Amino acid sequence: MEITKDTKLKDLIITYPWLKDEMAKVNDKFKLLNTPVGKVMLGKATITEMSKKSGMDADVLISRISDLIKAHKQVMV
Repeated sequence: MEITKDTKLKDLIITYPWLKDEMAKVNDKFKLLNTPVGKVMLGKATITEMSKKSGMDADVLISRISDLIKAHKQVMV
């Protein structure tokens, strides 16, 4: 899956369900994804919106998420 600034968090979680629990490794603020507020955010948030809320540059956020996905795939092999 190609991750862009317009990618929705919901689509990432559908493709990589484990990512929801791993997002706190990217930024502590993503711990909220495992709360009721986070469930609301999951359906609406794009990478750009996540970038703004976390204070991270969108390209850095994309890179960190991509790194998590690559690391997870290596463990699965």
